[in-house]
Amino acid sequence: MSLADEPLTRAAAVREIGIVLFDDVEELDAVGPWEVLAYWTLNYPQDGYRVSCLSRDGRLVTAAKGLPLGAHHAIDDAPALEVLIHPGGQGTRRLLRDASYLDWVREQRRTVPLMTSVCTGALVYAAAGLLKDRPATTHWGALDELRALDPSAHVHDDQRWVDDGDLITSAGVSAGIDMALHVVARLGGRDRARAVRRGIQYDPAPPT
Repeated sequence: MSLADEPLTRAAAVREIGIVLFDDVEELDAVGPWEVLAYWTLNYPQDGYRVSCLSRDGRLVTAAKGLPLGAHHAIDDAPALEVLIHPGGQGTRRLLRDASYLDWVREQRRTVPLMTSVCTGALVYAAAGLLKDRPATTHWGALDELRALDPSAHVHDDQRWVDDGDLITSAGVSAGIDMALHVVARLGGRDRARAVRRGIQYDPAPPT
């Protein structure tokens, strides 16, 4: 049974989606999924989901190109999550060496039904052991790095996202928008995802 198949009762709590923020996160890795998911949850509250952003201490972070991004919660104070989205960016390289942070990621794996990543967020998942013997992808420039971090991972270099049930990884930067629309389709249905895509007028075409 998919997450969308389980009906919400009147008394059921809103299901929480969290997007992790950290210094040197790639802006669109976080803001792209935010746009998709915020449009969905604000315009279709009857679906029963809410999205928020988390940072380690609940404070602002400075993204890779200098944009300040605010968090709603510190990671230790965040509500129980149904979905976790881990963006990428240069800041992930520090996280790969941060034992306490990787422990936190592993704890999320034990409690969060659906873990997703954008771009080099997959490297953090690999460093935490989440991708062992599993299919995954990341930014094209980090595919070899992903293979080196976990040689057992089945790395796909030609897909925008890879859905392996309770784990979804996506390719770089703008691919997070596609992945987030796929999450909407999984949780809210394809018609809802189409409505969100139209609402944000996302219809990419190659440059001319």
